[in-house]
Formats: sequence, C-alpha cells, structure tokens
Amino acid sequence: MKKTYILEDLDCAHCAGKIEEAVAALSTVEKCSLNFLTKKLVVDAEESNFEAITKDVKKIVKKTEPDVTVVEK
Repeated sequence: MKKTYILEDLDCAHCAGKIEEAVAALSTVEKCSLNFLTKKLVVDAEESNFEAITKDVKKIVKKTEPDVTVVEK
C-alpha cells in the first residue's frame, strides 16, 4: 500500500534527500520517494505498519527540518 505525505514549508533540497534516505532505511518501508518540487513523500509499505511509519516520518522530518509540517494525504 502507498501513502502520501505533504511536507509543507520544505525548502532545502539537501534536507529532502536526507529525509528520503532516512525514511527508506526504515525496516518496515519497502520503497519511498520524495519529490522536492511537489513536496510529496510517497511511502510504500504494508498497511498494518503505517501507524508506526507515520510517527517515524514525523520524527525524521522534525530532526532534519524542524520548521516543516508533515500532513497526511
């Protein structure tokens, strides 16, 4: 299953790359991609894992870019 997150106020391409790498490294994530222009992070994983993945995504984003807001789509 795929889930999309919008990363509002993301304005650093380097930070976007770091976020994408960190999310992709999560053991429960099969694939992920972050489009810097649209600010969309698409995560592919088992549906049962998304509650934990969402928490992890928010932690990773806050650690990397504290001013960015994660919005579930």
